[in-house]
Amino acid sequence: MNRLTTLLTGALVAAGLAAPALAQDPVKVGFVFVGPVGDGGWTYEHNQGRLAVEQHFGDQVETVFQESVPEGADAERVLTQMALSGADLIFTTSFGYMDPTINVAAKFPNVKFEHATGYKTADNVSTYSARFYEGRAIQGHIAGKMTESNIIGYIGSFPIPEVIRGINAAFIHARKANPEVEFKIVWANTWYDPAREADAATALIEQGADVILQHTDSTAPLSAAEKAGGVIGFGQASDMAQYKPSPRVSSIIDNWAPYYIDRVQAVMDGTWESQQVWHGIDEGMVEIGEITDAVPEDVANEARALMDSIASGTYHPFTGPLTKQDGSAWLAEGEVADDGTLAGMNFYVEGLTGAIPN
Repeated sequence: MNRLTTLLTGALVAAGLAAPALAQDPVKVGFVFVGPVGDGGWTYEHNQGRLAVEQHFGDQVETVFQESVPEGADAERVLTQMALSGADLIFTTSFGYMDPTINVAAKFPNVKFEHATGYKTADNVSTYSARFYEGRAIQGHIAGKMTESNIIGYIGSFPIPEVIRGINAAFIHARKANPEVEFKIVWANTWYDPAREADAATALIEQGADVILQHTDSTAPLSAAEKAGGVIGFGQASDMAQYKPSPRVSSIIDNWAPYYIDRVQAVMDGTWESQQVWHGIDEGMVEIGEITDAVPEDVANEARALMDSIASGTYHPFTGPLTKQDGSAWLAEGEVADDGTLAGMNFYVEGLTGAIPN
């Protein structure tokens, strides 16, 4: 290389024209899942969000995940390993991961954590959740209109505020649609256990329920409804479209992808900050799956109108007058429940029978 070429090359490099920019390491994003990615419901949709991150950012990100992680000590171990492996951002996707997330985050202050459905935060821990109760209200309306036995079965997972809110929202709107409705509730004490969920659905059907609602993650209750015949149900967390047009007549779909993409971008931009997010139908985090032709047209139109009013903010699913199960006053005529009460809800509304387990 002659002196002139050397000088020109040096000048180009100095000007940033000849040397390619140094490639940055991809942002490593971890996901901890409470069930298998093929559960067809809750974890399936969180994994769809992970895949959307990969598709959106390409080689700018690397994602890793661990599925079927029990809530508790195992979660803390998995989170620790993920942080040690170089994760920049970790999403923990179940309520029972709350304390493990906080504990591990304290040991890794340079790692960002996002916890789904919890309420504890730190400088490097955010929380995010969806207003699932908005979708439960719509399901309750359809259920109340379509039941012929006036008995609606509800499979609860764990007696935490998120699940209690859903039961109350569904019951309030089923009763508005049909004052004769009765709810029977079975607590499965699991998020994902197809055999136990199927047994719960079968027990409710044997008690006369011709509509099954669920806050568990598998498609087993819909399978039990299909086997029984004449029983309808709803997709939970995911569309569960393999069971439509019946028994799956509609669904609540959790759309996590936009939030995941936004938070990964914030890490890339250096703008990530701890926050608490609770989004619903209006923001698109809660979606209502197709209402099938198994639902009478007038009922479907009413459900869509209810969805639109919730999305626009002209109606709130917890609007008074409402009384607690024990007969004490809660919300006066036209009064709307505040988020603090909803976030800590530990009571049934008037008309529901049975006790909430400890």
